[in-house]
This record gives sequence, C-alpha cells and structure tokens, in this order.
Amino acid sequence: MKTFKLSVLFIFLFTIISCGGKGEKKQAPNNNKRTETPKEIKPKVDLYSDIEASNDIDLSSNDAMKFSKEILKVEGGKKVKITFKHTGKMDKKVMGHNFVLLKKGVSMSSFGNKAASASSNEYIPEDTEDVIVHTKLIGGGEVTTIEFDAPAAGTYRFICSFPGHYAVMNGKFIVI
Repeated sequence: MKTFKLSVLFIFLFTIISCGGKGEKKQAPNNNKRTETPKEIKPKVDLYSDIEASNDIDLSSNDAMKFSKEILKVEGGKKVKITFKHTGKMDKKVMGHNFVLLKKGVSMSSFGNKAASASSNEYIPEDTEDVIVHTKLIGGGEVTTIEFDAPAAGTYRFICSFPGHYAVMNGKFIVI
C-alpha cells in the first residue's frame, strides 16, 4: 500500500512538473547588472552634400508633370532668383504649372486640395498664409521669374498647385 501511495504521489508530482503552467517562464532576477556605455551620438549628416547651393535657380517642368529638379539648395540670408520654364506644349488651362514654396509644417495634400478650388486665382487660395512665395501659372513654352529673400535655414516643400499635380510635382527647398 505504501508503494502504491508513493507511486501515485510520484505520478502526481511528475504531471505537475511536466505540465508546468501555461508556457510562461519566470526569469530569475539578474543581480549582475551591467552598465551600458552611452550610444555614440552621430553628427547630423547633410544628405544632400553633393548638391551645390545656388541662389540663382533654373527650374523647368513639362507635359509629363515633372520638375527638372526635386531638390533645391540655397544659401540663407541672400536673395533667391528662380527662373521657371514650362518646356511642354500644352496650354496652361490643360497642363499649367507653377512653383509654390510652402511654409514649414504645411501639408502638401491639404494645401493642394484647397488650391484645386482656386481656379480664379491660378490655383493659389486667396486667403492662405501657407505660402512663402509662388510664380504665376504658366503653360507650354512660357517662362516666369521670381525673386525673394531666402527664408530661415531649414527644409521646406515646393509643389505645383495645379489640381492633382502636387502628388508628383513636389520637392525639397533646403536653406543652409
């Protein structure tokens, strides 16, 4: 009888140990605390260092809804001159383009959607405070030029505000 009780007790303990809960393992506390060395702070890297800054910019667009440059880099504290040319053939009513420099933090899609309903003002909302500067709307073969003081150092977005164009016609305007 004694062997029977021991056998039952052994089977009971074996079952409890082998089942062991719901797969959760408790870790013993680690008293061997290691001190980690602080991660190396990497200096800011100019991802566009291969692009030369120029405050006299020639920029073009075409009937395929493309800007000739997606990144413009200028020096802060100086005048910027942008000569913007539409190299396509289509009329501005069909495939018009402009250059619109947005203030920091302005959503391209929100502005683009608002601009789409501003056809009477060449797709620039009249009540907007989101724009630093913009060109007039031009069609195939036309050229326009604007001059302005470079904004504060930082990265800005530029777009074409003709309806739907901002999704593919946009870029970065970097002031160093």
